[in-house]
Amino acid sequence: MNSQDISTPPQPRSQEQAKPLPARTGPKGPLSGVRVLDLSAYIAGPYGCSLLADMGAEVIKVEPPAGDNLRKYPSTLESESRAFLGVNRSKLGVVLDLKQPEDLERLMALVRTADVLVHNFRPSVPPRLGIAFEQLKLVNPRLIYCAVTGYGDTGPLKDKAGYDQVLQTMSGMCSLQGPAGGPPEILYGSVVDYYGSSLVAGGISAALYEREKSGEGQYVGVSLLRAALTMQSARLVWAESEPREVGRDMRSGGITGIHPTKDGYIYISANTPHFWQALCEKTELNALLIERYDSVRKRAAHYTEIVPQLREALSRRTALEWEVVFGEEVPCAAARNVEDMFDFPQVLAEDMVTTFDHPIVGKYQGFTRGWTFSRTPGPAPYAAPTLDQHGDQIKAEADRLRNR
Repeated sequence: MNSQDISTPPQPRSQEQAKPLPARTGPKGPLSGVRVLDLSAYIAGPYGCSLLADMGAEVIKVEPPAGDNLRKYPSTLESESRAFLGVNRSKLGVVLDLKQPEDLERLMALVRTADVLVHNFRPSVPPRLGIAFEQLKLVNPRLIYCAVTGYGDTGPLKDKAGYDQVLQTMSGMCSLQGPAGGPPEILYGSVVDYYGSSLVAGGISAALYEREKSGEGQYVGVSLLRAALTMQSARLVWAESEPREVGRDMRSGGITGIHPTKDGYIYISANTPHFWQALCEKTELNALLIERYDSVRKRAAHYTEIVPQLREALSRRTALEWEVVFGEEVPCAAARNVEDMFDFPQVLAEDMVTTFDHPIVGKYQGFTRGWTFSRTPGPAPYAAPTLDQHGDQIKAEADRLRNR
C-alpha cells in the first residue's frame, strides 16, 4: 500500500521505556555500514527497507505520533499488528512530528549522517514538509533519496492515493485472474506492494553502487503502477500487426494448474516434453502420449479431453501421496496453508524462519531474510520496533548533531 496520510491527528499511545539499541550480532552483510531513514508506511516502502536491513543496513523507522497505520490493521494479536511485525523486522524506531520545527531539525541532523532516505508521501507533500529531494540534497549531496508513489511523479494521477489492490484492478491483473467471461478477482497477498518493495531494495542498492563511482547521491523513483506493469511484462507486448484485443493469458490450457485429489489439491506443471511424459507415466495415462497432445499448444487446444482423465487418475490418491509419487520427475506441490511453512523441512533447511523476541508480543516466529550471501551473510535479524522504542537514543544523537 502507498500514499501515507500525514493528516491524521496525533493520538495518545503508551510507549515502552527506552532500552539499549539492539546489537546486530553475527557477520557483516553487503550493506553493513549503510544508514537508512525509513519514513514510509504500509508495505512497499517499509518492506523494501527491511530487505536492506536483511543485507546489514542500519534502518531507522521514523513514524509520526500516530504511528504507521499498518500498526492499526486487524490482527488476532492483541498488542500489535501481525502485518506490522512481518513488514518491519530489524529496524530501530523513533517518533518525529515533522510538522514541529524541533523534530524537523532532528530529521535534518539525521539526514546528514544517512546514506538513504525512503518515503511514500504523495509528490506534493515533501516540498511542504521541507524534505523534497532538491531540499535534502543540499543537506547531504551523497543521499540516495527513494520516493515510493502510487503512480509516479508526473502525469494526471501523480497526487492520487495508490494502493495495492487499486493498482491490481487498474492494470488488468484482476481481469486476468478472474475466469474467462467472469468478474475480475483480486490477488490477495499484496503482490504489487511486495514486488514494489523489491524494486525499492534493488533500486537503492544500484544507486549505492553507482555512488561509489560518482560520489553523488540521486533520486530513485518507485511506483506501484510501475511495479504492477513490471510484473506483467510477459503480457504487456503488443505487436504492430496485431489487433488491440489479443489473448494475453499464459495459462497452459488447464493441464498445468491446481487439481483436486482424493484428499486435498495439488498443483502440477507439465509444460516440457519430459515433464508431460513423466506425468502421463506416473498417473498411468500413457494413452495420452500421442502426437495429438505432444506440445503445450496442442494440449491447450484439447484440454477438455485431457483434464477429465487426469482428474480421474488424481482422485485415486491424496495430494500428499501424489507429491511422493511424482517426486522430482513432475514439478508439483500439495496445497498447504502458510502456517505449514513454520516447520516445513525445506524452509528449515534454508534457515528461513527464526524466533524473534518482542518487548510486548514476546517471542514469535517469523521470516529471516530475502537473500543468502556466501561471504557476507549479514547479521541476525531482530523484531520490529514498538512505537518510539528507540526514540530517546535516536533523538539524543540527533540533538548532539544539531549542536555541533
